[in-house]
Amino acid sequence: MQNSISLHNKVFVPFISEQEIADKIQQLATQLKQDYDGKKPLFLAILNGAFMFASDLFKTLEIEAEICFIKLASYKGTKSTGHVITAIGLDTDLTNRHVIILEDIIDTGKTLHSFLPQVYNQQPASLKIAVLLDKPEPRQFDVPVDYACFVIPNKFVLGYGLDYDGFGRNTKDIFELFEG
Repeated sequence: MQNSISLHNKVFVPFISEQEIADKIQQLATQLKQDYDGKKPLFLAILNGAFMFASDLFKTLEIEAEICFIKLASYKGTKSTGHVITAIGLDTDLTNRHVIILEDIIDTGKTLHSFLPQVYNQQPASLKIAVLLDKPEPRQFDVPVDYACFVIPNKFVLGYGLDYDGFGRNTKDIFELFEG
């Protein structure tokens, strides 16, 4: 198949192009400027998957802002394990800060649902969630998505920071699992 990639005996085909991603990130940056100009928000980027999204968004922001990175994980292969592992904790004081969590994808909602109480306990002035990909169909936990670049169907995707067992993050486009 043209432009497909193979990982671990699975084939992935193009789904969202680099240009579509760049356009949506620019739109998000424009919206965040309107919503947060003068507020100096703190972005919390969730590793590993959101590193490209966070980097590209941060480069396009036209407001004063800070960013820190935390590591949360709940995936093994193509399925959520149901257990959230915090590998790198939150070490920045969020009290009275405008906080925006940056996530690559939200599907079941388990990862953020498990993490949000830690954030709320620090009493931020406000808390919003910005996600590259919102996959609402498999949602099992109520997680408010305030900003979504794309709402996608229940497909397994990789690329642009998203992985399949650690591989596939290093593409400019997003690919979906071919099931044909």
